[in-house]
Amino acid sequence: MHSRQTPLRALAVALFGMAVSPLNAQRPTFEPKTIDSEVGIGYGLAIGDVDGDGRPDILMADRKQIVWYRNGDWQKLVIAENLTTRDNVAIAARDITGDGKVEIAIGAQWNPSQTTDLEQSGAIRYLVRPQDPAQPWTSVALPHQPTTHRMRWVRLADGRFSLVVVPLHGTGNVAASGQGVPSRVIAYLPPANPRDVWETVLLDESMNKTHNLDVVPVAGSSGERVLVGGMQGAVSITPRDGQWLRRSGERLPGVGTAKGIGEVRQGTLGRTSFIATIEAMHGDEVAVYLMGAQQPQRQVLAQGLAEGHGLAVADLLGLGRDQVVAGWRLPDANGKVGIRLFIPNAAGTQWQTHVVDDDTMATEDLTVADLDADGRPEIIAAGRASKNLIIYWNRSQ
Repeated sequence: MHSRQTPLRALAVALFGMAVSPLNAQRPTFEPKTIDSEVGIGYGLAIGDVDGDGRPDILMADRKQIVWYRNGDWQKLVIAENLTTRDNVAIAARDITGDGKVEIAIGAQWNPSQTTDLEQSGAIRYLVRPQDPAQPWTSVALPHQPTTHRMRWVRLADGRFSLVVVPLHGTGNVAASGQGVPSRVIAYLPPANPRDVWETVLLDESMNKTHNLDVVPVAGSSGERVLVGGMQGAVSITPRDGQWLRRSGERLPGVGTAKGIGEVRQGTLGRTSFIATIEAMHGDEVAVYLMGAQQPQRQVLAQGLAEGHGLAVADLLGLGRDQVVAGWRLPDANGKVGIRLFIPNAAGTQWQTHVVDDDTMATEDLTVADLDADGRPEIIAAGRASKNLIIYWNRSQ
């Protein structure tokens, strides 16, 4: 993905908001290690312990395969393949039973232009673990909508988990115009036997088009809520009395309403929370919204991304406040792809930009996790045009 230097270099620096003075004493340092150079697309990433050895593994939904990379030797192992005639697109992995091993669900049959035919668009599969996780897993088909796009396991206050699924379009939607059923966010409640019928709850249908979601702890509870980004902005969906209620989404005024949201994550500056976004869908801006005031305070961290498509929020540097990681998948004005890290001051009023990847990662998805138990989370990213999966080992001191 390397390109020659051009006069646009100065423009790229301006677009990405490079700061001239550090906001912290620690120098961000990331050591890239490619663990797969033959990725099909790398639609979705997840982190979890697949084999029960106490170490987090990397899972990926690729074009035709669901795979995991074993922590330590990073050997690539196939969980399932060719589950549907079209591509896989989403993966959710989490230990929902308390046995120290992840349960996995995937979204497949990716066909975003088809919004009416359930056979040709959208699929949800729960994967049943074999005794040896290195062997192929079997799958259970769940009811679905067209254009299944993203999914996450979410914990309720009573310890139960549900699978929350976001489609791209609603049934019959034409060009995200709302002509047809709006995009429906649905929770799936797993039965004791995953082959039995799963109860479903319609959580929200207030947007014409949705794209991604985040899972956020509920203050004062052991449960979690869901933050969804889409064409009309952001919606927060919170369980009540330990259970999901129908159509319980609440719009967050002023968040992402101008351009729409493609990627969304929530972070904290200590006592103050913020919402990070990529705007619009497959958009060119990274923005944050400082919450707590009557009107969220929007700040643009970067402009000029070409199809921003990866976003994470975490404290990578041990500052006691979260940073924002963002990547994009097409060459920008300087002919480059890559990943940037945005570092706030304590108040979140100034942000320093740090280059994590300069033209080797055409980011389709990225996530953050501490893979080596040293207390410093790594960045993990999968590339579309670059066909790679890279761990950016956190060597910051």
